Amino acid sequence: MNKHHEIAMVGCTGKKEGTKMNEKLSYTDHRQRIKSRYLKNGLSAFYDYEILEFVLTYAILRKDVKPVAKDLIQRFKTLSGVFDAPVQELVKIRGMGLHSAILIKLIRDCLEHYLRQHLFATDCINSPQALLRYCTASMAHCPNEQFRVIYLTAKNRVIADEILQQGTIDHIAIYPRTLAEQSLRHNAKALIFIHNHPSGDPLPSAQDRDLTRTLRAAIEPLGITVHDHIIIGKNGYYSFREQGDF
Repeated sequence: MNKHHEIAMVGCTGKKEGTKMNEKLSYTDHRQRIKSRYLKNGLSAFYDYEILEFVLTYAILRKDVKPVAKDLIQRFKTLSGVFDAPVQELVKIRGMGLHSAILIKLIRDCLEHYLRQHLFATDCINSPQALLRYCTASMAHCPNEQFRVIYLTAKNRVIADEILQQGTIDHIAIYPRTLAEQSLRHNAKALIFIHNHPSGDPLPSAQDRDLTRTLRAAIEPLGITVHDHIIIGKNGYYSFREQGDF
């Protein structure tokens, strides 16, 4: 190799290193701008993919994560769809490792935990909207049906919040005897039933109405009041009490 060729090779290598350095500075500056926007205005002016991009900067440290964020939105359609996606689906997105997927699920679970603590902060359910926010966050996007029972004292103080039964995508089996045993074990004086419809439509089926009547008939002779049965779906909720079904 002659001297002239060596100089050319050095110049080429220097150009590549300079390009990489410029790219690093570019996305480092971009991350700082995102942080500054957030500190100034919160998330109100962010697109969904920008929120994800901001989150991913704390899991993927040395890479431009905007393409990953956009791919997540494209695959799961919405920001809530991303946060509700299982870890095993998140890691299928190019650039998403287990560390990043866990961070997204952790944020989702922290939200549910926050809403639960906020709802039960005084050990008393006194806000129907807070109850709906909690139930929607925890149940609306579950792939299978869940039947949850909130056990209350006579003054509506929360004794326990339990998932009584889990089922399939369109069916769940609830046994009145199990409900009665759990209610007596907790010494509950009132109950709220909540279950989800994975289909997204919260309107009750004939089976839902029959189940509600059966459970009330089994529990109310024990001196336990059923305050409501709420069905949660992606598209809203249905309250038996609000609709005059109680």
